[in-house]
Amino acid sequence: MNLDKDFWHSKWEAQETGWDIGHVSTPLKEYIDQLKDKNSKILIPGAGNAYEGEYLFRSGFTNVYLLDFSEIPFENLLKRCPDFPKKNLINQNFFEHSGAYDLILEQTFFSAIHPSDREKYIKKNHELLKDGGSLVGLLFGVDFGNPHPPFGGDEATYRKLFKPLFQLKIISEAHNSIDPRKGNELFFIAKKKS
Repeated sequence: MNLDKDFWHSKWEAQETGWDIGHVSTPLKEYIDQLKDKNSKILIPGAGNAYEGEYLFRSGFTNVYLLDFSEIPFENLLKRCPDFPKKNLINQNFFEHSGAYDLILEQTFFSAIHPSDREKYIKKNHELLKDGGSLVGLLFGVDFGNPHPPFGGDEATYRKLFKPLFQLKIISEAHNSIDPRKGNELFFIAKKKS
């Protein structure tokens, strides 16, 4: 299976977007509500309809960048939030992106990447983060056994993957997941190692 731009664009065109919960996820909303620096440069890769990005923007964060293969979810975002800066909407392959961010938010993107590319994903996040930056978000804490997305996993595997380049400040079952994902999500905060 080729998980390229055409694959994801076709999912959006066919409205096969089962990962889309229709609002900012509760664990990430509560994390965002604790952030103090509204000037932090934040990236959300695989942003989709970007409810987290919209929430950040409406909460006064001025440096939010959204990245996705398909332009369709960005069109959806601009219908909901026409003031979101268009220059911060990036249609690009994550692995080809360059930049320097204080924070990268993970919401279902990791589970869309084939497990054989997970080390590459970790390295790319490390590269994109400024010194002292963090990768924060949700990972599925269950192996779905799928030959297609979503791809899950378990805490021990994630710890091993992150260890070379990140210090895991926390990785534990999310206590505030939405009902369909209760018991299946791990909230994590990973700080970039120098």
